[in-house]
Amino acid sequence: MRNLERPGRSPVHAPNGMAATSHPLASQAAIDVLKAGGNAMDGAVAACAVQCVVEPGSTGIGGDNFCLFAPNGTDQVVAFNGSGKAPVAATIDYYEGQGITEFERRSPHSVTIPGAVDAWSKLLADHGRMSLGEVLQPAIGYARDGYPVSSRVHHDWTACKPLIAAEESTASIFLPNGEVPKVGQMHHQKKLAATLQLIADNGRDAFYCGDVAEDIVSYLQGKGGLHTLDDFAATNGEYVTPISTQYHGHTVHECPPNGQGLFALLLLNVMSGFDAGSDGPITTKRMHQELEACRLAYRARNMYLADPAYSDVPIEEILSADYAARMRDQINESKATIPPAEIPLTRHEDTVYISVVDKDRNAASFINTVFHGWGSGLTAPKSGVVLQNRGHGFSLTRGHPNCINGGKRPLHTIIPGMLTKGGKAIMPFGVMGGEYQAFGHLQFLSRVFDYGLDVQEAMDAPRSMVDPFTGEVEIETAVPQSIRDELTGMGHKIADPKTPIGGSQAIWIDWEQGVLTGGSDPRKDGCAIGY
Repeated sequence: MRNLERPGRSPVHAPNGMAATSHPLASQAAIDVLKAGGNAMDGAVAACAVQCVVEPGSTGIGGDNFCLFAPNGTDQVVAFNGSGKAPVAATIDYYEGQGITEFERRSPHSVTIPGAVDAWSKLLADHGRMSLGEVLQPAIGYARDGYPVSSRVHHDWTACKPLIAAEESTASIFLPNGEVPKVGQMHHQKKLAATLQLIADNGRDAFYCGDVAEDIVSYLQGKGGLHTLDDFAATNGEYVTPISTQYHGHTVHECPPNGQGLFALLLLNVMSGFDAGSDGPITTKRMHQELEACRLAYRARNMYLADPAYSDVPIEEILSADYAARMRDQINESKATIPPAEIPLTRHEDTVYISVVDKDRNAASFINTVFHGWGSGLTAPKSGVVLQNRGHGFSLTRGHPNCINGGKRPLHTIIPGMLTKGGKAIMPFGVMGGEYQAFGHLQFLSRVFDYGLDVQEAMDAPRSMVDPFTGEVEIETAVPQSIRDELTGMGHKIADPKTPIGGSQAIWIDWEQGVLTGGSDPRKDGCAIGY
């Protein structure tokens, strides 16, 4: 239990239903849906749609979605991959022929086909109680009638002002009078409201086959994009088989590749072989072990993670005890290893996360993203749809498992999590923050199980992260300077984070007491709400 004399928040407890999101209007929308007879899936989609309006830099209907769902609180976890694909014409031959060696953020080539609306539609039809039109109503209202800009949203908005200003269709919506809206100022997205209403009235095809798709495609083609109406019409998210590992007697479920959940499980396997110690998670020794494991696991991620429809991703070997042991053996307890060693196989950012549990204990672990803040910075001019930049997840190195190809899904950072034990769902959980997410799953679960923190305390604790490309270590300023100095002496290149590291939500299900306990990350504007 936290020290009640210090700033902070307590976890939220409730018996019937709960929602935890990074924005209070989204959490409230989910609770309203639950009270109206909807279930956890209905609540999750309603909350996500609201966030696509009130957190426009973090997520949107021009982005992607992944979901884990535990029906009736069982351990028969359902996984859905709603990540979009590259246009069919997007081949490595094309890019080499054009002399393109990297995807610039504002390039139309960074935009993959959005998968979120298709995912919402399928998940509601198969697991919800309400229609897509019903659950979109709160989001439509906020887009049409306005919503107040919250503190963290304003912070992110301000950081992205140059990107927003560079594209007229984006600036006309998100820089009214040329300026970022102030905290507490009302903001409207009337074009998006009309688009959401079309989807509510006509279903997912209103996004993928009608005027909205034509608006997006013509806009991207005008900038040199390879997208076609056929690419949009062919969008089809799919159910996939979850992958898992054991951690402290619980089963941790993740979506399989193309998401990086595989490497969250690898990190849990690696760190489970270390003695956690009794001094808490913020010690030089523990942070060094975690950071070194992070370097190694993310190097493996960058080498091997890809769309399994196009590349053989060696899931079983990466999850094997032997592979984790070999990775653990490479960690030097006294110094940082930069660059990290490659552990060969025997054969290579902005997001919203939502937890919802209902009275029947259906549990939804739901995540939606446009990747970087405001994605590509490109907004379809008639429909008001902000477009993601998930194409950044592809490699343009010929022969790499993650090399771009037409119809292929990129490496994805977003990963919902689900914990089960004894045949029952125990906790939907997730972490936001782009590259941080796999490492964030380790840090959150370790703080709960290794150090006995409650779900809110585990989120409140200071975080760190190794940049998987530069090797630089970001450490939040709440970590004592003495520990930062000791880590520097061990060879870690320390830097303050440019923005708070990640965000998170979780809901713990106590089956014996019939109580839900939720937490929501203080680095965001959101909250857990129960009833």
